[in-house]
Amino acid sequence: MDDTFLLNSETAERLYHNYAKDMPIIDYHCHLSPKEIYENKTYENITEVWLYGDHYKWRLMRANGVEEAYITGDASDYEKFLAWAKTVPMTIGNPVYNWTHLELQRYFGVYEALNEDSAPAIWEKVNEQLNGPGFGVRDFITKSNVKLVCTTDDPIDSLEYHQKLKESDFETAVLPSFRPDKGLELNRAGFRDWVGQLEEAAGISIKNFEDFLAALDARVRFFHSIGGRVSDHALDQIVYEEATMEEASKIFAKAKAGQKVDELEEAKYKSFTLKFLGQLYGELDWVMQFHISALRNNNSRMFERLGPDTGYDSINDGQISESLVHLLDSLEKEDALPKTVLYSLNPKDNPTLAAIAGSFQGGGTPGKIQLGTAWWFNDSKEGMLNQMKTLATFGVFSQFIGMLTDSRSFLSYIRHEYFRRLMCDLIAEWIESGEVPNDDELLAPIVKGISYNNAKRYLGFQEQTESLTI
Repeated sequence: MDDTFLLNSETAERLYHNYAKDMPIIDYHCHLSPKEIYENKTYENITEVWLYGDHYKWRLMRANGVEEAYITGDASDYEKFLAWAKTVPMTIGNPVYNWTHLELQRYFGVYEALNEDSAPAIWEKVNEQLNGPGFGVRDFITKSNVKLVCTTDDPIDSLEYHQKLKESDFETAVLPSFRPDKGLELNRAGFRDWVGQLEEAAGISIKNFEDFLAALDARVRFFHSIGGRVSDHALDQIVYEEATMEEASKIFAKAKAGQKVDELEEAKYKSFTLKFLGQLYGELDWVMQFHISALRNNNSRMFERLGPDTGYDSINDGQISESLVHLLDSLEKEDALPKTVLYSLNPKDNPTLAAIAGSFQGGGTPGKIQLGTAWWFNDSKEGMLNQMKTLATFGVFSQFIGMLTDSRSFLSYIRHEYFRRLMCDLIAEWIESGEVPNDDELLAPIVKGISYNNAKRYLGFQEQTESLTI
């Protein structure tokens, strides 16, 4: 894992080191805490950095036979670190093995392999640094050359810490993303309570569906005033059914009264509401993101014990194409389709999404509909390469907006490095096989674009990054 890591030719090395390595980062989808960024949170030990809330590592520890006490239980932080150190050597071939060591190298200057024998010394070396100056979360962001972060935020969020960060001296822009999933899931527990919270946040009395839409509209515009330019939707299943305002209103009223709605009613409500939001995003020149095909909380016993986002999710294999096309087309018919990024957790869907994206390009916007980068279970070497090759085969690879972390960890920016190395090696393969000219005048803007510049343009962040010249 030296300077040539994942770079299998001199051509790949040239592309990476000359054009990708030093480009800034726009992390346009993550789950970082704006409160922790504002407060410049610090850590007592490496377990807090690595193992608090990291379900990627938790899954691997469980699969390696580690007891839950040493994962999410009441074992000490040192015992949990040792359990992870024993697990790491067993994870060869998994991207987390490489990410673990890249994080040790890039942030803490540790170049030893982590294992049971090296763990005590690494624990001491890293913790000594964490307890010194320059190792708060803002420092990790700055050291990673991150210029802009988009967190994931509920419409009812006050965005207090985004506003405070905007007024602070922190040079990295931290902007909200609008994530209204709780307003779409009528049958989930807590829907009625959430509507009440939305009512309070928007300052609008929600007596009916029209009021509800007005409240969503108000919150989108509030996010926009803080600098938000992206939305995000977890569409674990894609549904589409035509619905009138009258139908959607009756369905909303039924759910608000605490009654369960059937599948057809739910599909009609979701379709109408998503279309409403899509039109609003288009009006404001936002980017709409769909994260598709997650199958969440598979293990009901552990879900009851630990709650969501604890490592018990998987990949869904449902049909997506017809409903997704109808949803996008319903917006396109009214010339209201916003810039859209389509991600699927199931890699079999990449060709489907890439082909669908090609059906809705246009309007003078390069890459208006994006095949989203490899996500969650797919942000591995093979997953990233598969996504990039599919995009290149079906569309215009050079307009790709590149990598994101989708992470809760402030050390996850090494995933951008991992991605950029693979991207440069892939282009180098095309050069070596004679498919692409070995011409830096052509390739330098493409590599820089996919690394940073395309996302800056596409996501409309010129204003927030205008002081940066690349």
